[in-house]
Amino acid sequence: MKTAVRENGIEALVGFAVVVVALWFALFAWDRTGGGGAANPIHVTALFPNAGGVSVGTDVRVAGLKIGSVTGQTLDPASYQVSITLALDPTVKIPADSSAAITSEGLLGGTFIALQPGGSTEMLKDGSVIADTQGSVDLMGLIGSFINKSGDTSSAPAAGATPAP
Repeated sequence: MKTAVRENGIEALVGFAVVVVALWFALFAWDRTGGGGAANPIHVTALFPNAGGVSVGTDVRVAGLKIGSVTGQTLDPASYQVSITLALDPTVKIPADSSAAITSEGLLGGTFIALQPGGSTEMLKDGSVIADTQGSVDLMGLIGSFINKSGDTSSAPAAGATPAP
């Protein structure tokens, strides 16, 4: 038995080191991604006309700082808009007249919901509804219209003018 420990001691230490590094990485990833979220979050709802790119777990940010995440989304049968439930950190006080917009970090970046604080003295509370929203922009549609120059009237011939040969 002693010879087996001596022969395999280095391999056991390397295996132990791998397990420690894996645990450290898991804890680091959990902390960086906001695993677990805030205790007792404030749940608010926002209705968006287009929620492309948003899913459960999408960040909610104010001035670039994550203050919550998306916890649910459903289609509102009356308005045919997407009803998104947001879980917000209760320590961050957001005015009740704030607006929400679905935006992205750039061409290749991820999508998130940006809250723009309003000026009200009343704050969002559990069950509040954010009325002022802006849905996501169809980036591929914008690029397609730019490439095809749809909507461009500057190159169209004027009325009564004959096109050049």
